[in-house]
Amino acid sequence: QIINIRRLLDKIEIVLNRHIIQSTDFLDPYEIQVSIFVLNQFDNIAYCIFGGLEDSERKIIIIYPHYYILGEEDIELNYLMIYDYISGFSHRDFLGTVLGLGINREKIGDILIHEDYTQIIVKKEISDFILISLKKIGRENVKIKEIKRKDLVPVKLEYREITTTASSLRLDNIISSALNLSRKESQRLIDLNFVKVNWESINRFHREIEDGDMVSVRGYGRFIVELLGKTRKDRYRINIKLIK
Repeated sequence: QIINIRRLLDKIEIVLNRHIIQSTDFLDPYEIQVSIFVLNQFDNIAYCIFGGLEDSERKIIIIYPHYYILGEEDIELNYLMIYDYISGFSHRDFLGTVLGLGINREKIGDILIHEDYTQIIVKKEISDFILISLKKIGRENVKIKEIKRKDLVPVKLEYREITTTASSLRLDNIISSALNLSRKESQRLIDLNFVKVNWESINRFHREIEDGDMVSVRGYGRFIVELLGKTRKDRYRINIKLIK
């Protein structure tokens, strides 16, 4: 996180001293929250947060002089569509393929998976490389082309819901209940920095989970926690929305 803040400060300095528009790589909601706090400490700059769609999860921040009127041409994002495939590929399949080309995760925004095509939002600087290099997902040949922003189609998150109980709302306990893991294994994952709560890396077993929190565990996926009250035996009733 310190490295990201330093990069942001470097960009702010360029805008202030050289009056050149700057943009970040894609940030998750927690990184955006931290960045906004930093940006608001400075006068004479303005910024715009944009991810392609209004409800995009991953977005870039465009930073520019306060007097400048930002235009569409200043948003350095491209929009790609992968199509002509049969298999039911997952988000991990598409992301893994793009990362396998040697592209950094920070250059890739939301991946919108539909029934027979998938749309990917990327930084403009890597768009041509992906168009030339991406030929297959797994072992299946695919086609890819550039599309316009107006052609992006939002996707609604799909969940598999389970209702369970837990003795406490500690992070390690919630992970164990949601993913059917031992407490020891949950603590190991937290120790390895494999766990985020609301996109923030957490390394404390005893972090209390609140209603509506999103928990992500590397290798296992993400889930949203809904608190339903307590049982007669004073255990917490929890609804887990496992994101597909």
